[in-house]
Amino acid sequence: MVVWIDGGWGVDALVGEWTRDHSDLDLALDRRDLEQIAAMLADRGFFHDATIEPGLPARLVVLDSNGHQIDIHPLVFDAEGNGWQQLSESGRAWGRYPAEHMKARGVIADTPVRCLSPELQARFRLGYEWSERDEHDMRLLAERFGTGMLPPPFRR
Repeated sequence: MVVWIDGGWGVDALVGEWTRDHSDLDLALDRRDLEQIAAMLADRGFFHDATIEPGLPARLVVLDSNGHQIDIHPLVFDAEGNGWQQLSESGRAWGRYPAEHMKARGVIADTPVRCLSPELQARFRLGYEWSERDEHDMRLLAERFGTGMLPPPFRR
Protein backbone atom coordinates (compact mmCIF):
# COMPACT_ATOMS: atom_id res chain seq x y z
CA MET A 1 0.00 0.00 0.00
CA VAL A 2 1.33 3.42 -0.99
CA VAL A 3 0.26 6.44 1.05
CA TRP A 4 0.91 10.15 0.43
CA ILE A 5 0.87 12.71 3.24
CA ASP A 6 -1.36 15.65 2.37
CA GLY A 7 -2.62 18.77 4.15
CA GLY A 8 -0.76 20.47 6.97
CA TRP A 9 1.42 17.50 7.83
CA GLY A 10 2.25 17.25 4.12
CA VAL A 11 3.54 20.83 4.19
CA ASP A 12 5.54 20.16 7.35
CA ALA A 13 6.95 17.00 5.76
CA LEU A 14 8.07 18.98 2.72
CA VAL A 15 9.91 21.55 4.85
CA GLY A 16 11.27 18.80 7.09
CA GLU A 17 10.14 20.29 10.38
CA TRP A 18 7.07 20.70 12.56
CA THR A 19 5.86 24.27 12.04
CA ARG A 20 2.39 24.31 13.65
CA ASP A 21 -0.21 22.28 15.52
CA HIS A 22 -2.35 19.93 13.44
CA SER A 23 -5.96 18.93 14.00
CA ASP A 24 -5.78 15.92 11.69
CA LEU A 25 -3.63 13.86 9.38
CA ASP A 26 -4.59 13.81 5.69
CA LEU A 27 -3.65 10.74 3.68
CA ALA A 28 -4.14 10.04 -0.02
CA LEU A 29 -4.09 6.46 -1.27
CA ASP A 30 -5.40 4.12 -3.95
CA ARG A 31 -9.13 3.59 -3.43
CA ARG A 32 -8.56 -0.16 -3.75
CA ASP A 33 -6.60 0.01 -0.45
CA LEU A 34 -9.38 1.78 1.47
CA GLU A 35 -10.75 -1.33 3.21
CA GLN A 36 -7.26 -2.45 4.19
CA ILE A 37 -6.27 0.86 5.77
CA ALA A 38 -9.66 1.20 7.49
CA ALA A 39 -9.16 -2.25 9.04
CA MET A 40 -5.59 -1.43 10.09
CA LEU A 41 -6.75 1.79 11.75
CA ALA A 42 -9.72 0.03 13.40
CA ASP A 43 -7.22 -2.39 14.97
CA ARG A 44 -5.52 0.69 16.44
CA GLY A 45 -8.74 2.08 17.91
CA PHE A 46 -9.91 4.36 15.11
CA PHE A 47 -13.58 4.34 14.15
CA HIS A 48 -15.43 5.78 11.15
CA ASP A 49 -17.27 9.03 11.87
CA ALA A 50 -20.10 9.18 9.34
CA THR A 51 -21.31 12.53 10.68
CA ILE A 52 -18.39 14.49 9.19
CA GLU A 53 -19.12 15.87 5.73
CA PRO A 54 -18.17 15.30 3.08
CA GLY A 55 -17.86 11.59 3.60
CA LEU A 56 -17.36 8.86 1.05
CA PRO A 57 -16.69 8.76 -1.81
CA ALA A 58 -14.64 11.96 -1.30
CA ARG A 59 -13.07 10.99 2.00
CA LEU A 60 -13.23 8.61 4.93
CA VAL A 61 -12.79 10.26 8.32
CA VAL A 62 -11.71 8.13 11.28
CA LEU A 63 -11.23 9.17 14.91
CA ASP A 64 -9.88 7.57 18.05
CA SER A 65 -11.02 7.99 21.64
CA ASN A 66 -8.35 10.68 22.20
CA GLY A 67 -9.77 12.86 19.42
CA HIS A 68 -7.07 12.11 16.84
CA GLN A 69 -8.51 12.43 13.35
CA ILE A 70 -7.32 10.94 10.07
CA ASP A 71 -8.87 12.04 6.76
CA ILE A 72 -8.34 9.45 4.06
CA HIS A 73 -8.64 10.65 0.46
CA PRO A 74 -9.26 7.63 -1.81
CA LEU A 75 -7.96 8.00 -5.36
CA VAL A 76 -8.64 6.18 -8.61
CA PHE A 77 -5.54 6.07 -10.81
CA ASP A 78 -5.57 6.32 -14.59
CA ALA A 79 -3.09 4.75 -17.02
CA GLU A 80 -0.80 7.80 -16.78
CA GLY A 81 -0.58 7.56 -12.98
CA ASN A 82 -2.80 10.56 -12.25
CA GLY A 83 -4.90 10.19 -9.12
CA TRP A 84 -8.57 11.16 -9.27
CA GLN A 85 -10.61 11.85 -6.14
CA GLN A 86 -14.34 11.34 -6.62
CA LEU A 87 -15.92 14.35 -4.91
CA SER A 88 -19.60 13.57 -5.40
CA GLU A 89 -21.80 10.52 -5.18
CA SER A 90 -23.03 11.11 -8.73
CA GLY A 91 -19.48 10.80 -10.06
CA ARG A 92 -19.74 14.16 -11.85
CA ALA A 93 -17.19 16.01 -9.65
CA TRP A 94 -13.57 14.93 -9.44
CA GLY A 95 -10.33 16.34 -8.07
CA ARG A 96 -7.11 15.63 -9.97
CA TYR A 97 -3.78 14.68 -8.42
CA PRO A 98 -1.36 14.93 -11.39
CA ALA A 99 1.21 12.13 -11.43
CA GLU A 100 4.13 14.57 -11.61
CA HIS A 101 2.97 16.16 -8.33
CA MET A 102 2.87 12.86 -6.44
CA LYS A 103 6.62 12.26 -6.49
CA ALA A 104 7.61 14.60 -3.66
CA ARG A 105 9.38 13.31 -0.60
CA GLY A 106 9.44 14.75 2.89
CA VAL A 107 10.37 13.90 6.45
CA ILE A 108 8.27 13.58 9.60
CA ALA A 109 10.11 12.81 12.85
CA ASP A 110 13.20 11.65 10.93
CA THR A 111 11.05 9.27 8.86
CA PRO A 112 11.01 9.71 5.07
CA VAL A 113 7.47 9.94 3.66
CA ARG A 114 5.78 10.38 0.31
CA CYS A 115 3.86 13.61 -0.01
CA LEU A 116 2.27 15.91 -2.54
CA SER A 117 4.38 18.56 -4.26
CA PRO A 118 4.45 22.11 -2.89
CA GLU A 119 2.56 23.29 -5.99
CA LEU A 120 -0.26 20.79 -5.54
CA GLN A 121 -0.46 21.52 -1.81
CA ALA A 122 -0.89 25.22 -2.64
CA ARG A 123 -3.33 24.63 -5.50
CA PHE A 124 -5.63 22.54 -3.29
CA ARG A 125 -5.91 25.47 -0.86
CA LEU A 126 -7.08 27.92 -3.51
CA GLY A 127 -10.65 26.63 -3.68
CA TYR A 128 -11.96 27.56 -0.25
CA GLU A 129 -11.76 30.21 2.48
CA TRP A 130 -8.55 29.84 4.48
CA SER A 131 -8.18 29.29 8.15
CA GLU A 132 -5.16 30.76 9.92
CA ARG A 133 -3.52 27.36 9.48
CA ASP A 134 -4.08 27.47 5.72
CA GLU A 135 -2.61 30.95 5.56
CA HIS A 136 0.42 29.74 7.52
CA ASP A 137 0.85 26.81 5.10
CA MET A 138 0.46 29.01 2.02
CA ARG A 139 3.05 31.50 3.28
CA LEU A 140 5.43 28.67 4.12
CA LEU A 141 4.99 27.09 0.67
CA ALA A 142 5.60 30.46 -1.01
CA GLU A 143 8.67 31.29 1.11
CA ARG A 144 10.34 27.87 1.01
CA PHE A 145 9.36 26.69 -2.47
CA GLY A 146 8.40 29.81 -4.41
CA THR A 147 4.97 28.49 -5.29
CA GLY A 148 3.81 32.00 -6.19
CA MET A 149 0.23 31.19 -5.25
CA LEU A 150 -0.40 33.84 -2.60
CA PRO A 151 -3.29 36.08 -3.66
CA PRO A 152 -2.44 39.82 -3.61
CA PRO A 153 -4.06 40.59 -0.21
CA PHE A 154 -1.74 38.05 1.46
CA ARG A 155 1.53 39.22 -0.06
CA ARG A 156 3.88 41.24 2.12
